Amino acid sequence: MVTRRRLLLGAGGLVAAGGVGVLGWELAPRSVKARLGLTADPYVPDAPEGQTRLETVQSEALGADVDLFTAVPAGHGDGAGLPVVVILHGSSASAAALQGYGLGRFLTAAVEQGASPFVLAGTDDGPAGWVPDESGADPQAMVLDELPGWLSARGFDAGRRALWGWSRGGYGALRLVEAAPGWSRAAALFSPAVVDDDVVFDDLDALASLPLGVWCGDDDPYSPQVHDLVDALPVAPEVVSFGPGEHTRNYWNDHTLEAFGWLASQL
Repeated sequence: MVTRRRLLLGAGGLVAAGGVGVLGWELAPRSVKARLGLTADPYVPDAPEGQTRLETVQSEALGADVDLFTAVPAGHGDGAGLPVVVILHGSSASAAALQGYGLGRFLTAAVEQGASPFVLAGTDDGPAGWVPDESGADPQAMVLDELPGWLSARGFDAGRRALWGWSRGGYGALRLVEAAPGWSRAAALFSPAVVDDDVVFDDLDALASLPLGVWCGDDDPYSPQVHDLVDALPVAPEVVSFGPGEHTRNYWNDHTLEAFGWLASQL
């Protein structure tokens, strides 16, 4: 069986050897195309979606109705009894946008590649992202206190859970696990939006026992601060990935299967 990884590695050899034919270019690694400013649409695996739902739930912590997105890998019915990876999306996204990113297809593809099955679940954030704001809206309380009940009511194993967030969501995941150590079994952080002298650096000891994975592109504007974060952690993350890429969906999609495989191993 020829996997996508083998194709890309083969393409790298073609490019390095000067094979510039149409086939060689079509198979060239995304990093090569990105450096030339010719990156195609974000990668989405050719895998079926399982059951996906977008529902509305009432959050007392936010004082508003919010959307709740859930996705189950194909072949696993309604996901009863499966653990959950909670999605904290970036500031330009929403729960309603998650299906459009192909996350259900990524989930099935990860399971087809050997990952233990799990469910994806994500809600809308608050006015200030994933941290409390002056109005009293508290998305942290929503995730910590309300979301497990919503997930249990849908038959998922909400006691086995991990976090995955990108950009502002990756930052929100850091703040959440600092506020509630032990709530999550692991956290995968894509390009967390950390800035210099951020308050997130004040309580990194709370992360000492949490398995972390960190991914960030070299050309991401947050890359220097993410390097600082990794260096400041009391225990090195289990996964650290820096390489070609920007603060874009293209970069995040290129690493989603890797992150899903790692998260599944933590659940």
